[in-house]
Amino acid sequence: MKKLILSAIMLIGLAFTAEAQDISKNALGLRLGGNNGFGGELSYQRGLSKNNRLELDLGWRNRSNYDDHDYDDNAIKLAALYQWVWNIDGGFNWYAGVGGGAGNYSYDDKNDKRYSDTFVFAAGDIGLEYNFDFPLLISLDFRPEFGGNGYYKNNYGSDIALGLRFQF
Repeated sequence: MKKLILSAIMLIGLAFTAEAQDISKNALGLRLGGNNGFGGELSYQRGLSKNNRLELDLGWRNRSNYDDHDYDDNAIKLAALYQWVWNIDGGFNWYAGVGGGAGNYSYDDKNDKRYSDTFVFAAGDIGLEYNFDFPLLISLDFRPEFGGNGYYKNNYGSDIALGLRFQF
């Protein structure tokens, strides 16, 4: 247990001493994921300082088998995350963030009765990204989300997503 705690402290210390790379002031593109999250998101990043940014994502989803039932469901959500960015080497960065959001889902049950509900959630984010020499940013991240007011099974949902953003 002592080794685990010492390793965690060393990792956190390394993260805060890593050299930051200037991040783009603006980036706009898509975040494409799956699992039990949302299929696609329109994504905007706004640089706040040399190594901090705000990310806003508007996502949508159509899927069957809502909550392991025979339903078709449609959903839309807006997520906002504050992110810290650390340079690994060259154009490679890693980032972590916290935030939350809100959404709305609706579905038809087997009897064609329509249900709809609004939900809020808290979210985290951790990922890797690469800044090309031209204005393209590619990323891969993991985002756990908690809450969801019944949208997520057991009030937990997550996804792994590929992001492609144009920087300006």
